[in-house]
Amino acid sequence: MRKLLIYLKDYKKESIIAPLFKMLEALFDLLVPLVVASIINKGIKYGDKQYIYQMCGVLILLAVVGLTCALCAQYFAAKAAVGFAAKLRRALFSHIQTLSFTELDTEGTSTLMNRMTSDVNQLQNGVNMALRLLLRSPFIVFGAMIMAFTVNTQAAFVFVVVIPILFVIVFGIIYATLPLYRRVQERLDQVLRRTRENLSGVRVIRAFHREDEETACFRAENEALKKEQLFVGKISALMNPLTYVVINLGVIALLSNGGVKVSAGAMEQGDVVALLDYMSQILVELVKLANTIVLLTRALASGRRVAGVFEVQSSMEFPQHPDKVPGVEAGQEIIGFSHVDLVYAGAGDKSLEDVTFSIQKGQTVGIIGGTGSGKSSLVHLIPRFYDATGGEVRLAGKNVKNYSKEELRGMVGMVMQKAVLFKGTIRENLLWGKKDATEDELWQALEIAQAKEIVEGKADGLEELIEQGGRNLSGGQRQRLAIARTLVGGHPILILDDSSSALDYATDARLRMAIADLDPKPTVLIVSQRAASILYADLIIVMDDGKVVGQGTHEELLLNCPIYREIYESQFGSSQQKGGA
Repeated sequence: MRKLLIYLKDYKKESIIAPLFKMLEALFDLLVPLVVASIINKGIKYGDKQYIYQMCGVLILLAVVGLTCALCAQYFAAKAAVGFAAKLRRALFSHIQTLSFTELDTEGTSTLMNRMTSDVNQLQNGVNMALRLLLRSPFIVFGAMIMAFTVNTQAAFVFVVVIPILFVIVFGIIYATLPLYRRVQERLDQVLRRTRENLSGVRVIRAFHREDEETACFRAENEALKKEQLFVGKISALMNPLTYVVINLGVIALLSNGGVKVSAGAMEQGDVVALLDYMSQILVELVKLANTIVLLTRALASGRRVAGVFEVQSSMEFPQHPDKVPGVEAGQEIIGFSHVDLVYAGAGDKSLEDVTFSIQKGQTVGIIGGTGSGKSSLVHLIPRFYDATGGEVRLAGKNVKNYSKEELRGMVGMVMQKAVLFKGTIRENLLWGKKDATEDELWQALEIAQAKEIVEGKADGLEELIEQGGRNLSGGQRQRLAIARTLVGGHPILILDDSSSALDYATDARLRMAIADLDPKPTVLIVSQRAASILYADLIIVMDDGKVVGQGTHEELLLNCPIYREIYESQFGSSQQKGGA
């Protein structure tokens, strides 16, 4: 948690001024009972209206000054808290961007989202409350006791008895409920996780007719949360009645003792009222302090979770003095795998095992295999989204670990299996591929990706707004725009990771022909489950259970690779295979 306080260093002034103004406000609050006592003892007792008016003016002045101090404290505390949260959120986002896919998979998207939103908001509220009330409430409690002694020393001993009892009650209940609140938070996380899964997978749930089962699971988890909240709520509910009982006993003691002294002439009536005011202030501030401590405890827990994200370091290191990508002539190797293994973090089995092949510059390579055969895992190693756990992945004759991130990602353009577009205009999405792309480059990329008619059909053309995730586009439109975005970059290596699955066969064929006609021609890797998409590739790599079980052209694999032949026949039929062979 201490590591997070560095994000408050730019708000040192606000962090000092806010508590200072709160202390001034508290000081003026402590003066109010004395002024009221003076009005009763001198003004009302002797019927001095002028003195009453003067003291009422003092009360109004104290109220105005106190309000001004409270507003100033509120402003500076809010400025520090919001600024702290903004800097922390930016730093957290930047740190997450440095993590490799391995860490992102391990931590989980939903966890990181909770850290950046809910936990940072808890920290913001914690900082705000700490600056405003952490010093003010104790100052009021002990200040009220001290001021009570200035009013009447003997009567003030009631405060000496009442305050420790109140502290025991308040902090005893806090001590008992804090672990229970943690359990409530854990239950709440479970409910949120269940809700998120059900909302994101609602179509799957309905497809398998699992509504009743999921509803039952949600109801059970929600019921467990309710029971935990009711239990901790009952314990917390004891605070108000117990504190009010103690305070009222103190009030009774003050009134009985004060009444005797007033009757004997040893104490003024206004002094009794002042002591009662101080007792009320103590009660209010102790309740505030208890709520503040509960909030700070939650903020500390959130701080530990956020700090835990900062402690996660990327397992992928890039060299301080990277190599430059050497020039590769046509016919020379541009991508090479040598006995490559891959084991994902936390997985027991290998996702890739002893993968070896070589791709020459300018070749079109098809990668095919069943679901879960390791196709995407294989191509993710080329731009170093993951690192091979065994063997070597080469780019232009050198290990990919020898290059900088910028150099490597500049060489390799990749269209992911799931087409993701961001909220903004079509132009803004395309410029992700190249920030300074010209109008002609954008339209050329759209034409190659078979997306030109999509943009031309929009009222605003390139300025047409795309909703988050491309919700206002069909699956095929999203894929074509995602391909166009990558083509804008003009990468020497282009990887299409099953990125045309939503396209019809004719559009897919036109797309492959347009990419093949590019000048200079890129090295293209097409990951697909469609045999039709890779029939005319220069090299086809067949994957099965993480292993390369066949390499060669379409005709060679039909003769020598049973798995490829099975895939082909399942899609085209055995008669076409015979004719093709």
